[in-house]
Amino acid sequence: MFLIHHNEERGLATNDRGLQFGDGCFTTGRIVAGKIALITHHLLRLQQSCARLAIPFTEWERLTAEMRTLAGPQESGVLKAIVTRGVGGRGYSAAGCQQPTCILSVSPYPLHYAALKTTGATLALSPVPLGRNPYLAGLKHLNRLEQVLIRSHLEQTNADEALVLDSDGWLTECCAANLFWRCGRDVYTPRLDQAGVNGIMRQFIIARLAHSPYRVVEVNARPEALAQADEVIICNALMPVIPVQRYAAWQWPSRELYQFLAPICESSD
Repeated sequence: MFLIHHNEERGLATNDRGLQFGDGCFTTGRIVAGKIALITHHLLRLQQSCARLAIPFTEWERLTAEMRTLAGPQESGVLKAIVTRGVGGRGYSAAGCQQPTCILSVSPYPLHYAALKTTGATLALSPVPLGRNPYLAGLKHLNRLEQVLIRSHLEQTNADEALVLDSDGWLTECCAANLFWRCGRDVYTPRLDQAGVNGIMRQFIIARLAHSPYRVVEVNARPEALAQADEVIICNALMPVIPVQRYAAWQWPSRELYQFLAPICESSD
C-alpha cells in the first residue's frame, strides 16, 4: 500500500487495477474544522466495499490516522479516500494482487451548496439510465462512467441536479446525491438493491428518521410518484441535505422535512 496526498508528487503505477479496470472503491467526506464528518461511517463503507469486492486491504488504523492528519489543517474541504486492488497484470485476473493501493486527496468545499439550501435545487430527468446489477448495487466503486455521462447531459440543462432512473425505469438517485420525498409523515426513498449508491448521508437520514415522527419506506417508484409529494430533498455527505424546489412542472414549496433534518445532518460527527 502507498498513499498519494494532494501535496505530494508520488506516481501511480500504470498497471494499477484502479486505473486499468476501475477495480476499487472510494468515499468522499466533508471536512469541518479539521475533522471529517461521519468518519466512522466512511471507514465502514470502505471496509464493507473491500469485503464485497474481495480486496485484501488491512491497514485500517494507518488509513484512519492518515485521513485525520490530512484533514487536520483544513477549516473546510473535501477528503477523498480511494482503495484499489493494487498493481496487477494485463488481464482481468486478480491473482497475486495482495498489496492494495490507497490514495488520499483534499479539495475545496463546493460553495454552491450554500446557495441551494436557500433557493432549493432544480432537477432534470437524465436520459442516461443506470444498469441493474445486484452484485454491485449500493457500492461506491470506481466504475463511474454512468455518472460521468449523466453529469455531461446535466451540464447541457439549467438544472442543478439530475433525476436518474435505472434501466427498468425506476427512480434510483441523482447524479451525485440520494433522493427522498415526503407525503405527510411518510418519507420515501428508492430501493437500491439493483442499482445506485447507498450514500453515507442516506444511511444517516434513514437511521435518524427511524426515531422520529416520520416513517421511512424504501420503494420501487416511477418519476410520477413525485407529483404526489409534499416535499422532495436530496442528500450526500457533502451537502449534506438540500431541498428540491422544482422538477418539470412540479414544485415543492414545503421545507418541513428539510428543516427537521438540516440541523441534524449539519452537526453529524
